[in-house]
Amino acid sequence: MGYNADNCKKIAEIYREKNFRAQKEAEARKEKLHMLFPEIEAIDNVLAETGMKIFSAALSGEGDIGKKMEEFKRANDELLSARREILLSHGYPADFSDIKYECDKCRDTGYVDGKMCSCMRRDLVMAGYESAGVGKLIAKQNFDNFDLSYYSGAEREQMARVYNSVKSFAADFQENNARNLLFIGMTGLGKTHLSSACAKAVIDRGFDVVYESAQNIFSDFEHERFSRGYNSEETSVKTDRYFECDLLIIDDLGTELVNQFTTSCLYNIVNTRMCSGKSMIINTNLKRGELMEKYQDRITSRLFGEFEICLFAGRDIRSQKLERGKY
Repeated sequence: MGYNADNCKKIAEIYREKNFRAQKEAEARKEKLHMLFPEIEAIDNVLAETGMKIFSAALSGEGDIGKKMEEFKRANDELLSARREILLSHGYPADFSDIKYECDKCRDTGYVDGKMCSCMRRDLVMAGYESAGVGKLIAKQNFDNFDLSYYSGAEREQMARVYNSVKSFAADFQENNARNLLFIGMTGLGKTHLSSACAKAVIDRGFDVVYESAQNIFSDFEHERFSRGYNSEETSVKTDRYFECDLLIIDDLGTELVNQFTTSCLYNIVNTRMCSGKSMIINTNLKRGELMEKYQDRITSRLFGEFEICLFAGRDIRSQKLERGKY
């Protein structure tokens, strides 16, 4: 699995800056103490010399190294105790000049014993929400709050099957092991809710997700094709993410202006991702017949042949919420 590459670079730089800032702030506090209390400066100078003596003794290998180390440690402890007493007597905390890291486990490096710290993983997940385009959606749309009470009878049974299938998709998601879902159903039946819930769950597991509307996706391709031209070195920069992310979620397919260019873009995305084993979720308000009428056979044959069809049934949930006074 791999987090979004740009997010990794950004977060790594943030951690470098945090670590550097923590050390600089501690150094500034120490300099303040030295200005106020010369006796502390003297102790710090001796402590620094003691450190060098320990290092030299270890390298030389002469004499009883263990005994020397004990002596150095005892002298060190006495100096630290005296320093602590001076600080406390003047109303300063004993750790005033210590380095204050945001995360004591990794000391703001992002790693503990060569493994990513939970704090960096959390920051990468949060960055993943934003880069995926679901930062606001996941605040109110996840698997836990998908409410089946808005469906009844056979429709509820159908939506329970859809819910379980999508949740299983997210839980079992693997990189480069394509499993694709096609959400079909009228507006207001939960397609966007389950799409964003799936995005959140997959991002939480450390995968790179892009969630974008069909209109915006084709707009990006159109901008790069007609504003810069195919020969521009920057042409594919923005649209690369639609091919490279671990999971691509295309929202509202069919709302875009369908023409030869957008159809070609859609085929390119679907075909390229299928060939590279990368997963997709596509949701649409169009019915099967409308999709087949709107798009070319080479696209619809892949949608209905290679995607698991999730049929959304029921009555517009937004309307039901208005009736129940939940908006």
